Amino acid sequence: MAEAADFQGTSASPARRWLRRAGALLAGTPLLAGVLQLPAAGPAQAAGSDTVSVSVDSLSPSAPTDGDTLTVSGTVTNNGRQTVTDAHVGLRVGPSLTTRSAIDSVTRHSDEAQGGSGTEVGGKYEEDFDKLAPGVAEHFSISVPTDKLDLGEDGVYELDVALSGQTSAQQWDQLLGIRRTLLPWQPSDADTKTKTTFLWPLLSAVHMSAKTGAGDLQTPEFLDDGLAKELAPGGRLAQMVDLGKDLDITWVIDPDLLASVDAMAVGNYRIQGPGGTSTPGSRENQAIAKQWLASLQKAVAGKEVVALPFADPDLASLAHNGTRVTGSLSHLKDATDVAATTVKTVLHVTPSTDFAWPVNGAVDPSIMKVATSAGADRVIARSDSLRETAGLSYTPSAARPVGGGTTAVVADSRLSTAFEGDLTKAGAATLAVQRFLAQSLQLNTQTDKQRSIVVAPQRMPTASQAQAMAAALTALQGGTWTQAQDLTATSKDKPDPDATTRIPSASEYPSSLRRQELPRTAFEQIARTQSKLDGFRVVLTDQSRVVTPFGRAINREMSVSWRGRGGEADRYRGAVEAWLDELADQVKLIDKSETKLSGRSATIPVTVQNNLVQPVGHLVLRLESTMPTRLKIGGKAYDEQPVEISGGHSQSVKFTTSANANGRVAVIAQLYTEDGVRYGEPVTFDVKVTEVTPTVMLVIGGGVLLLVLAGFRMYTQRKRAAARQAGDDGPGTAGEEPDEPGNPEAPGGRLPEESDSATGAGDPVQPSDPAPDTAPESADPSGTGERVDR
Repeated sequence: MAEAADFQGTSASPARRWLRRAGALLAGTPLLAGVLQLPAAGPAQAAGSDTVSVSVDSLSPSAPTDGDTLTVSGTVTNNGRQTVTDAHVGLRVGPSLTTRSAIDSVTRHSDEAQGGSGTEVGGKYEEDFDKLAPGVAEHFSISVPTDKLDLGEDGVYELDVALSGQTSAQQWDQLLGIRRTLLPWQPSDADTKTKTTFLWPLLSAVHMSAKTGAGDLQTPEFLDDGLAKELAPGGRLAQMVDLGKDLDITWVIDPDLLASVDAMAVGNYRIQGPGGTSTPGSRENQAIAKQWLASLQKAVAGKEVVALPFADPDLASLAHNGTRVTGSLSHLKDATDVAATTVKTVLHVTPSTDFAWPVNGAVDPSIMKVATSAGADRVIARSDSLRETAGLSYTPSAARPVGGGTTAVVADSRLSTAFEGDLTKAGAATLAVQRFLAQSLQLNTQTDKQRSIVVAPQRMPTASQAQAMAAALTALQGGTWTQAQDLTATSKDKPDPDATTRIPSASEYPSSLRRQELPRTAFEQIARTQSKLDGFRVVLTDQSRVVTPFGRAINREMSVSWRGRGGEADRYRGAVEAWLDELADQVKLIDKSETKLSGRSATIPVTVQNNLVQPVGHLVLRLESTMPTRLKIGGKAYDEQPVEISGGHSQSVKFTTSANANGRVAVIAQLYTEDGVRYGEPVTFDVKVTEVTPTVMLVIGGGVLLLVLAGFRMYTQRKRAAARQAGDDGPGTAGEEPDEPGNPEAPGGRLPEESDSATGAGDPVQPSDPAPDTAPESADPSGTGERVDR
């Protein structure tokens, strides 16, 4: 943003100091040149300024006032090969810095002597070292009353901590190392105080998988035990809560973090291991989770809490790559809807869900459209994205109406990025704190207008970054130029009519951020998983056991936390989809081998298996003949029957079939939902028809007739033989003819030409009509050549 102050001169008091110090320097220059015989002493000093590194590890108080004593502590390290002798560390106060860009310059070149300025405070306010051995770090601490610093008007001053000394090669006093830092000076309350909103983000990476246990508690399964480390005392999240509880901040929370910690605290949880294994989470970590939640509940009491959509979905990725995939925006709406409920349930506070926060506050028209599509009407942007174009000499208030009832809440980019980078070293953290305070004070001095400023730091500060943020905020709260305000109030403040409201075009979106976005293929996979979930849920009697964990897992697949971790994101999405496939496959048809049909009609059983713990229903089993002219199912090409199965059981569904010709016929069994959508894989098997033909029936009928005729003949022969026997025994036997040899009606009742086969012995015939069969069928695949019940 433009700053007219960049072109202003110094104030009267700093100018007087400079004249006084410049006079002293000019007076001493001839003497120094005469002693050293080096007219070019200035350049020689600059050349050796990197021999010793200076680190300012502590500056207290960070923003001193009248009557304070400033203590500067740190270390000096000899980086050269020669011992430094007759060294001392001193403080130099430079002129006031009248622009925010001047402050930037100091911090960018904090170890360059060429930029150093001012004269040493001198006297007893320095620390001497007889010698500094190569590679050795020495501690220093200098305390000086503020009235000895000769500070003038309110503002920001450059404070240099410099080490001077000699080496064996250059045996004269010279500047060997310097550290330039910043000193805010506002000894009395400012006439107008800036209203400052500091967002305190409480977010983490994705930790929970889609898997839950089979019991009533649905034991959650975590990807790893990393969350417990963050929650433990000294961990990142533990420090965020501990540091934030005493600060005037607006909490910005991802509900997924709360849900994950609550899952650890409420009941047992498991941690994924290699090869699909899992191990129980420790009781110790469960207690840590409970303690962290209790501490957070106390910390947010009475403070504003802003809930992001569940799992902090990547709005830019969704806008640039997801909107062309059907259904993607519906996931953002689901994530927003569940956010307030989650926060209220876990923290017992009602959060605001009116804010959307794109990555780094970078926006374009498509991001703004997506961000507000789920109900949010305020978008947290940043001033390096929504750049000022009107040439304002000051930083305008954060709230900007951008049309359509949407407000862009523009965070200050300099303040928001002050705590990025590696702050594990005390010197870096101290410089970050001083830079933040200096920028804040300089912003306040730009104009007499009261303005509302927002600080939106990085989403997941490290522990050291959080400590620096807390130190700066503590100093700011005790300072004299700002007052705290929550985010909702800032978003409702009167906007500056001259501030820009133009949303940058898509081409202005940073390419570095675009390269980290989720690709379109990610959203296509998410859509595929959602489609499978929709098909699976309709057969369940208790949909919440599946819909809730998978719905939240799909939200996590869109998380900002996957940026820079594309491979891990791919694996997570794949694992979610694979687990859903595995669950859906627990309701399936049992494979069946060839079935023999030896009659005109028979019953064919098909087994459906449910290995889920809950009952399933709303399913229809269809059995279809591929050759209905030869084999009909239920009198037509296919037949359907409803299916309802208890958890952990199988059901044998029986279909009546009728055959019209011999041979093999392929039959297809397929499950469908009640609305006609295929469910699972089909099972195809052959039915071998061995129907009895009319010719065979004639042969069998002829054989039966021969048996009847033979029986009748035997009966008549026996009757005649009995009559003759009676005649022989009676009075008229003398005239009766004897049996003749070879008589076909000889005793025994058997014709000579009859054979055993002629007696009608043959294969028995089973009735064709099917008999009732309610016996359960084995869940195992049918054996080869299985004969069905008839």
